[in-house]
Amino acid sequence: MPPTNIRAHRQDQVLELTWPDGVTQRLPFKRVRFECPCAGCVNEMTGERMLRMDSVPDDVAPTSLSLTGNYALKIHWSDGHNTGLYAWDVLRRIGDEFAAP
Repeated sequence: MPPTNIRAHRQDQVLELTWPDGVTQRLPFKRVRFECPCAGCVNEMTGERMLRMDSVPDDVAPTSLSLTGNYALKIHWSDGHNTGLYAWDVLRRIGDEFAAP
């Protein structure tokens, strides 16, 4: 299920998602960028992550956010990357595992 609210907080460097169950998660931009599920960041055959965390700029931030149907969020990043579609369950997992304090 999609979040009821999505906000990018540039000053705090977090993507804030509020879910229908009332949970609000604050995901660090750098972690979300690192978790990109696209074929350029994850090997399609093995599932191995090709992107290294140390290659993601510390100041990476979304330049735009857009809904893709009712199932995902498309994020254009300041490092030029824009091919990842973040399914809601992926974002929820990131929030559960890596939410900013």
